[in-house]
Amino acid sequence: MGSSVRELAGATPATRDRYVDLLRVASLGAVVLGHWLMAAVTPDGVGNLLAVVPALQPLTWLLQVMPVFFFVGGFSHALSYRSLLRKRPEGTADSVYSAFLRARLQRLLRPTMVFVLVWGAAALLVQLLGGGGGLTGVTLRMVTQPLWFIGIYLAMVAFTPPLLKLHERYGWGAFAGLAGAAVAVDVLRFAAGVPYVEFLNFAFVWLAVHQLGFLRADGRIHRPALLAGAGLVTAGALVAFGPYPLSMVGMPGEKVSNMAPPTLALLAHGLWLVGAVELLRAPAARLLECPRVWRTVVAANGVAMTAFLWHLTAMFGVYGAMLALDVELPAPASAAWWAQVPLRIALAAALTAGLVAAFRAFERPVPAAPGAAGAAGSTGAGPLAALGATLCLLGVLGLSMVGFGGLLDGRTALLIAIPVSAPAAVAMTLGGWLLVERAGRGAGVRAGIQRP
Repeated sequence: MGSSVRELAGATPATRDRYVDLLRVASLGAVVLGHWLMAAVTPDGVGNLLAVVPALQPLTWLLQVMPVFFFVGGFSHALSYRSLLRKRPEGTADSVYSAFLRARLQRLLRPTMVFVLVWGAAALLVQLLGGGGGLTGVTLRMVTQPLWFIGIYLAMVAFTPPLLKLHERYGWGAFAGLAGAAVAVDVLRFAAGVPYVEFLNFAFVWLAVHQLGFLRADGRIHRPALLAGAGLVTAGALVAFGPYPLSMVGMPGEKVSNMAPPTLALLAHGLWLVGAVELLRAPAARLLECPRVWRTVVAANGVAMTAFLWHLTAMFGVYGAMLALDVELPAPASAAWWAQVPLRIALAAALTAGLVAAFRAFERPVPAAPGAAGAAGSTGAGPLAALGATLCLLGVLGLSMVGFGGLLDGRTALLIAIPVSAPAAVAMTLGGWLLVERAGRGAGVRAGIQRP
């Protein structure tokens, strides 16, 4: 592992934007650390530290960094799709699209499907043996919740080609169109009381942030300080005078969440974060010229998705071990609880490292078979790939909502007004992945210039 990281780091092209790789690792790391810190686990259940201590909610304006990850995704997708177009000038639109989807989804779905299948088998065994209560039941329900991020990211990949065309034609106008649609949705939601319209902002808000990555790829974010200031002032005004909560992450029992579904306040928050990280670009670039720092970033990038998928497993494993050993779990936010935080995080990090060592091989990209034969060059490859991506999206989102609890009881969750069970969600994800693989097989080019 060490030698391969050293080789990869040493072979880095001078043209590679190393800061984007750092942002990817840092944003996922912040999410993992935030989950470990904010979980308020007691023998009676799992709560949220931000609900116990509301005064800590302003910290979410720094720690809610998912917009940065989606911004980085837009940058990477633009470079990868354009690279594929250059390498396949003779290819049809269908074959290029299917090859792009396969290449981008592979690194997401291979580790995700391993996570899903391992946890699905474990959940079934536990419930067949009569378990599933207490912290185990909570774990089975909650361990899949971070998969919502995978689902949204799948949608971003699928929509990259048409949205990139809009960007190339309209530039900032394409972003403004998506942002305007997000404004319209919130007006209809809060002023007109239109039911269910708020769910459209899962697309409009996150795709608008993704569009900022296209602008970054073309060097069109010229005034990051203005972007950060405008986003921060707008978000503050929306929270102060509008119906938006202070926290930029979801809170238990709240009537309005800035996250699920996303709101205009979260979009403004994303603007300020993008502007802020762009302001740090120059000093960070100088830091990344240090070989040791760059090797660390390369190593972390190689396992970041695996660590993200398994970090809640590690966290619940630590709490489960503490309960099994009769270690006292202090009241959340008490002095004893804060004193215990470093130990819990260190143990969770160590267990996550062990899980990464076990499953990191599934995150390595698999090259496409040489040659242009196969489904990628055939008529209908594009629609087949799009259908596969849609099934993956619905399956992953459904699983994030329903979890693995209640498998034997037929537990379901509503996904776009349709009840979805965990087995159905797994089947959709697996079936969709196989369709994407079939459509993109034989493309002969791997779209991997700047990995997601």
